[in-house]
Amino acid sequence: MSEAKIKLNTEWLSVCGGCHVALVDLHEKILDVMKVIEIQRSPLLTDEKGYPPAQIGLISGSVRTSHDREVAKKMRESCDKIIAYGTCAVYGGIPGAALAHTAEDIIDRVYLNNPSTDSSAKVVPNRLVPKMDAKITPLDEVIDVDLYLTGCPPHAAYIFDALMSLVNGRDPRAKTESVCAKCKRVMKKTNQSEIKSVMAGMPDEEMCFLSQGYICLGSVTLNRCAAPCPQNNVVCTGCNGPMPQILTEPNRDIRTEIAARMSAMTQIPSTDIISEIEKSAKSYYAYAMASGMIRNKPTFFIEKWIEEVEKV
Repeated sequence: MSEAKIKLNTEWLSVCGGCHVALVDLHEKILDVMKVIEIQRSPLLTDEKGYPPAQIGLISGSVRTSHDREVAKKMRESCDKIIAYGTCAVYGGIPGAALAHTAEDIIDRVYLNNPSTDSSAKVVPNRLVPKMDAKITPLDEVIDVDLYLTGCPPHAAYIFDALMSLVNGRDPRAKTESVCAKCKRVMKKTNQSEIKSVMAGMPDEEMCFLSQGYICLGSVTLNRCAAPCPQNNVVCTGCNGPMPQILTEPNRDIRTEIAARMSAMTQIPSTDIISEIEKSAKSYYAYAMASGMIRNKPTFFIEKWIEEVEKV
């Protein structure tokens, strides 16, 4: 008789759903997964509404509402191991950008004073709607997490490796290297004197974006993607979250690290680069600002940066 399959439960919190789609986007590897794993609960794939006991639990999304907290705790209670699945679960992700505003401001903008919506009735949903928390938080600020799997969504290879590592009782093979480790572009010193917008023409396909004056976050972003963006002439926006040293060392930051490297390869002053990143902080810090390791840094002033931009 064959051995019983490992039971897998999944849940999504405040998230787009892309991570759950990625779970079944493993190509032929899905066959290997299904040989040893039974997906018994998944909002996207099964009709199971409860939280039956399972060896592995995947939770995607950030914690934004009372419902998120409730189901996250149910998953923790029912699963032996919990994977924070995707950048939103690990760092807060895109929903974390709401930290730059109050919950009241967001509700007002969405339901009461939205230029693209007929809000003449001035109605805010209040029935069967979970209470919104005052802030957005990563999963591990609510429950204990056993494994972190970043990505927006996670790359198929890393999903497969994470599941198999738990099934086989081994450590994941993922390394703590940056996106630059998989990027084939060449860094060189140039005479570029101005920061370029990503909308300004087509970048050279072989030269490092920083050398050309484009702000690329590849050197400060954890590689969990195999660098598809820079290899297709698109700058890295940091969707896999910051490198460990950015998170753990108080004197290192996304904007200062990028400024140091970019100014060394161009004629652009580091102060100009830092200022440019601060002007669009909600974009450059979008994926990780909800993480306490970013938002609690003594150098992180998102409210101040936004206020200065709005004054212009």
